[in-house]
Amino acid sequence: MSSVRVDLDEASTMELVHGASAIAAELARRPAPESAAACMELTETLAVAGDMTEAALSGLIDVVDRNREVQRWGFPSTRSWLRTRLGMRESRAKERLNLARQRDRLPQVTTRWTTGELSLGHAATIADAVTRLDDDDCTAAEHILLDMVDQDFSAGKVAAFGRRIRDVIAERDGREREPDESKRGYERSWVDSTRSLDGGCYIKGWLNAEDAAIWDGTLAPLAKPAGVDDNRDLPERTAAALTSVLSGGHRATKVTVICDLDALTGGQAPARLTDGTPIPAAQARRIALAAGVSPLLLGRGNLPLYLGHRVRFATTAQRQVLETLYPTCAVHGCEVPGTLCEVDHINGWALGHSPTNIDQLTLCCGFHNRYKHANAQQIHITQDPTGRHIYRVLPPPNTRTTDTRTTDPPAELDWAA
Repeated sequence: MSSVRVDLDEASTMELVHGASAIAAELARRPAPESAAACMELTETLAVAGDMTEAALSGLIDVVDRNREVQRWGFPSTRSWLRTRLGMRESRAKERLNLARQRDRLPQVTTRWTTGELSLGHAATIADAVTRLDDDDCTAAEHILLDMVDQDFSAGKVAAFGRRIRDVIAERDGREREPDESKRGYERSWVDSTRSLDGGCYIKGWLNAEDAAIWDGTLAPLAKPAGVDDNRDLPERTAAALTSVLSGGHRATKVTVICDLDALTGGQAPARLTDGTPIPAAQARRIALAAGVSPLLLGRGNLPLYLGHRVRFATTAQRQVLETLYPTCAVHGCEVPGTLCEVDHINGWALGHSPTNIDQLTLCCGFHNRYKHANAQQIHITQDPTGRHIYRVLPPPNTRTTDTRTTDPPAELDWAA
């Protein structure tokens, strides 16, 4: 049986992390006790320990984020690193990053979280509520929301209260002094969207007075009822008005739908967008009614897909093919949509190694396109069974940890407080 020996007062952060990792691995392998009462007690204890572990993780992420370390490893953002290397879903990566960035602005939350007095759920809820508040309002919000926690409000109730925390602070301050109406809102406009599993998205946000005036002036006329038979409510008409403006009345819309001829002529075979989102055949036909339809040939044919070294820049037809082949950036783990990426010659056109042929081109986001040419030794290129090229970013050379008190996890562990 393996053991770990660590003096808690003298151990380095690396030793503590390795020790905690060894214990977690052993604990995960063991079967749960047969006593349900014992399991209930152990669950509550382990959950508190897990929350404190998340507090430690937040501190580590904060240092990584502030020093922009992930860019040296080829990641465009800290959130991308959390998704790719730590396997986090988008929502979890966003929550962890926000906790790391807000911990210095929330000293009471951080102290109570790291000592096990505050759960991860409550800490994340408060951090989310204060994200766009200035420092004065952040301090006030921290006191208000922690008071709710002390009154045993659930994280869900605190979250609901936190969504209108600006108004709560203004109402509270209004009893003491005249509220400054110019400071009732957030400093800058913001919009946040979350994709749902069926390809749609939820939207929330805030517009300052100037942007709100533009919103109302543009959308209000388009959101009026279309006639006596229009049974849509105002939110539905507003959504339709926004879509109409963004698409330029369908004239400026650039949406690629990939489907077979059967789907366009009444079949039920599903189509898909370039990011892989499936859409019903009926919806694909509705899109086709408002757009020009052109064939997409994925091989040699009437479209000039193979141009050799005579031409450097990819044609519109080649770009269309690449967006079909690459729903996202070719770098493994990068989720920038292919429609927003740049065309990249796999081996570099300037060196004469990559002709402008479709099988020698790929799509890279702007960050990774520049990174690839500046750090060629860190890019490993492979092909998947479909022929698509995949870029993998290797660790930077001579990578060393800054904590040099120990380099390997200890072979034995004895916990000494």
